[in-house]
Formats: sequence, C-alpha cells, structure tokens
Amino acid sequence: MMVLASVAWAQDGAGNGEDGPGTFLSLIPFLLIFVVFYFLLIRPQQKLKKQQQQMKEALKKGDKIVTSAGIWGTITNLDKETATVQIADNTKIKLQRDNIARLRATDES
Repeated sequence: MMVLASVAWAQDGAGNGEDGPGTFLSLIPFLLIFVVFYFLLIRPQQKLKKQQQQMKEALKKGDKIVTSAGIWGTITNLDKETATVQIADNTKIKLQRDNIARLRATDES
C-alpha cells in the first residue's frame, strides 16, 4: 500500500515545489465568475445607489414625490435628515429623506 501512495505522489509531481499551468488554469473560471457578477450585479447596484443619493440631495420645496411606502405628496419643508410632505389639503407628515423613493413625473396626478 505504501508503494502505491509513493508512486501516486511521484506521478502527480507534488512535493517538487513546481506549480504547473494547471494551478493558474483552475483559477480562470473563478475569475470569470467574479467579472460576470461585477458587471451584472455589483456595478448596476452601485450606479443605482449613486443616482438615488444624488436625487435625495437635489430635493427642494415643491417637489412632488413618492415615498418608499407608496405615499404620494409634495415636499413643504426640508431639513438635513427629514422632509415634511403634504399628502392632503390639511395633512402633513414628517419622514426621513431616505424614505423618499422617487420624484413623480409631471404627467402623474
């Protein structure tokens, strides 16, 4: 049994300190998977997050918005972290700026 193990080691080339091209070739699929994940998942998410942050920084009084909860309203006051939104004639709510999902288009009522 010991002879078969030493023959297997000798044929494999293990233990001689040399890394063959097989080591680098085995890493190529992992690198390709990472590149695909980066361009299909990570990069678009980063881009979307950057656009959302720019939209939240550019908010101003009078902007018509939709919150992450689906509430439609108009911004009446802005602070650094919060926004006051009028959702009906005599109804205003105060919410965090992070909860503003998007600006409403002008053709949306």
